[in-house]
Amino acid sequence: MATFGILVGGGPAPGINGVIAAAATLASRRGAKVIGILDGFKWIMEGRTDHIVELDEERVAGIHLRGGSILHTARANPTKQQEHLESCVKSLEALGVDHLITIGGDDTATSASRVAATAGGRFRVAHVPKTIDNDLPLPPGVPTFGYETAREHATTVVERIMADTESTQRWFFVVVMGRQAGHLALGAGKAARAPVILLPEEFRGRIRLDDIVRVLEGAIVKRLANGRSDGVAVIAEGIMESFDENDPHLRDVPRDEHGHVRLAEIPIARILRTAVAGELAGRGVKVAIGEKEVGYELRCGYPTAFDRDYTLDLGVGAVEALLGGASGVLITRRADRIEPVPFAEILDPATGRSKTRAVDLESVSYRTALALQERIDRQDLEDPARLEAIARAAHLTPEQTRERYAPL
Repeated sequence: MATFGILVGGGPAPGINGVIAAAATLASRRGAKVIGILDGFKWIMEGRTDHIVELDEERVAGIHLRGGSILHTARANPTKQQEHLESCVKSLEALGVDHLITIGGDDTATSASRVAATAGGRFRVAHVPKTIDNDLPLPPGVPTFGYETAREHATTVVERIMADTESTQRWFFVVVMGRQAGHLALGAGKAARAPVILLPEEFRGRIRLDDIVRVLEGAIVKRLANGRSDGVAVIAEGIMESFDENDPHLRDVPRDEHGHVRLAEIPIARILRTAVAGELAGRGVKVAIGEKEVGYELRCGYPTAFDRDYTLDLGVGAVEALLGGASGVLITRRADRIEPVPFAEILDPATGRSKTRAVDLESVSYRTALALQERIDRQDLEDPARLEAIARAAHLTPEQTRERYAPL
């Protein structure tokens, strides 16, 4: 009898339970035993095999409709120490696992690939990619599961805040989760037609706080010049990940098990609101700005029909790939076909970590979003009438306006 192990790592994403349900159901029907490993790699990397639950069809019935993870999830990182990798392998062998399915983001994908390498073929490993950030290197146009559900909920939040700002005649800075890429901020901001969307991909190299302040400030004064004192800026939290490490705002900020800055510990919206409001107030420009962080509430929502359908395909695909002899693969879906991708193709040879899929600034999606935003652009600064109106709203001379708001 084959024995499948299933574990979940990283942050939650809508649809995790769908993968678990589909994989456990099909494996059981194929005569296999299915073990759910609780809390990701946390316990097995310590040699513990007592944090498990046996999964069968009855236990997973209907869970694909629910958010969260019935197996919990953790960010425990077994790659830091070789003995932890070896303990993972020994624990899985002690449990009789000969087929392992991991569900997670880039860090879990990296851990899964290292565990597979350490096992040396003693058991097969398949990884199902998940993240609401949509930043894993899947085939072009293929989202990570959980992204579409999170985008739907984030869009609703932005829409309602836009209605609030129009009613109350003020601005809001909405920071949306997304560590290294701005897919979620772009997806929600564009769908809601927010006047400004800021992504880390738009800034070359290390980001300075003043660069972001000038873009946001410019949008506010441009709207004022057009008779509007309201607006919403959707900002990807990943802009802080690209800040210079010596920036005082990152001093003493804690980091997670994988060395990442805990962005949730940084009040990004408040920092930007204070900086922008201070610049404008210093010139006598009055504007009210609110702030909103959007993140954790997106991770465990009930999955949309898209993500339910998608995750059932991925769970079944993982089982079929492993039973078919594949190992060391990422399970993806392209053109309505399951496509196992070798770990070697998704890892950066320089770092040994999973590659990051950034927002393509040449894509139709990004260029459309940019064209419909209300930032100051070159045409504004080259047209004398428009320049004069913006300068008046900013309480600057035309020359000062051209210098301060020149597109980055």
